[in-house]
Amino acid sequence: MTVTKSNRSLSVQIIDDIKGHTLVSASSLEKDLKNIKTTVAGAGQLGEIIGKRLLEKNIKTVVFDRNGYLYHGIIKAFADGARKAGIEF
Repeated sequence: MTVTKSNRSLSVQIIDDIKGHTLVSASSLEKDLKNIKTTVAGAGQLGEIIGKRLLEKNIKTVVFDRNGYLYHGIIKAFADGARKAGIEF
């Protein structure tokens, strides 16, 4: 699971490192998720959404790559949201 953030958006991808394919993704730029802002609360919502998408694909455990971002604020809220949905890191 790799997370990318900017001032305007937050996105996450679940990547199979062996095959090099994206299994699941979510972004605050998606048409259905446009109401999610790049805030701590929005990151928590996106974490819960990606958690639900992962559970639909029967993926329960991931390795969290925070892409060099410090583990606080938006990144921590995103991780907490995914954990709340039932994903283990």
